[in-house]
Amino acid sequence: MISPTRTSSLVRDGGAAVAAAVFLALATGCGGGTGEPGTTSHPVKDTDITARPGERFTLTVDQNASTREYWYLVDPEPDGSVLVDLGRDFASDSGNAPAAGAGGRLTFTFEAKGKGTTRFTLLHCTFTTCKGNTSTLPPGTTGPSATPTTGTAAPAPAPERVTYTVTVG
Repeated sequence: MISPTRTSSLVRDGGAAVAAAVFLALATGCGGGTGEPGTTSHPVKDTDITARPGERFTLTVDQNASTREYWYLVDPEPDGSVLVDLGRDFASDSGNAPAAGAGGRLTFTFEAKGKGTTRFTLLHCTFTTCKGNTSTLPPGTTGPSATPTTGTAAPAPAPERVTYTVTVG
């Protein structure tokens, strides 16, 4: 049996004017069917997800290691009795051939397990918001990167956190 799957995407517009696009494609257990894509402005307004046990969904975000832009699943992580994190997958914009500076799409996959409600958070780090992180290791803190000790410079902004609430029924 094919598991029902839903897909969502957060798309960044060069880091300046930020927009989020949420695409929901719903496949049924009998075959593939897709819903109409919808778009919202950033921050993502619809962070509530409803699923049935056995349903899978993905969240896809733009990521570019060459600019130190990363996404992580951080606390609160989902309650494992309600929702299971099935991992993440990166697809480069340059295809199979590595290309310096190429970004891509990072997809987080989840599966609804049992009835209930849980929350999880995706953390978005950039070179200005996080220090000490790598593509697989989130920063030690999720607050601002640094506070200036002298001068008039403002502290670095805190990384963006997007928290989702998933209800499985």
